[in-house]
Amino acid sequence: PVLDKYFGHLKVANFGIAGDTTQGVLFRLQHGEGQGFNPKAVMLMIGTNNTGRNTAAEIAEGIGAVVMELQKDFPKAKILLLGIFPRGTPNDPVRATISEINGIIAKLHDGDRVHYLDIGAKFLDANGTIPREVMGDALHPTTQGYEIWAQAVKDPLEKLIKSSSEAPAN
Repeated sequence: PVLDKYFGHLKVANFGIAGDTTQGVLFRLQHGEGQGFNPKAVMLMIGTNNTGRNTAAEIAEGIGAVVMELQKDFPKAKILLLGIFPRGTPNDPVRATISEINGIIAKLHDGDRVHYLDIGAKFLDANGTIPREVMGDALHPTTQGYEIWAQAVKDPLEKLIKSSSEAPAN
């Protein structure tokens, strides 16, 4: 319902898969996922499911590979690359890993085709805790969490779509 509320007026395809990893997204893109689509913009948030088995550098490399594949597969699309959302408690070591990953992938922002946006702080209270009404298990957004996400990306995503539509033909 949140997707429809904020983005129902757009032609949207959702390729999100629960439990997915950077390797899974890359594999599917390299094997035809998205063929036949000509998106103006792609929103990407991936990597949290890699934190249990990969280093921050490996995860950032995987995200970079996905971004490169998206650029190759969808040459006219603008990419809204989201920082990995916070998870767990404020003292959970995975928070430091996510911060390190986000610091690396932020460098993929080129202001043209790739636009990095970190909205993670919007999910936290003043103590750095993720309220249960935002992410019931401190990982997966609730309806309120999806509302926060949608509100945070709506304008940036619409700007990218508009700028993609106005871009001169090559």
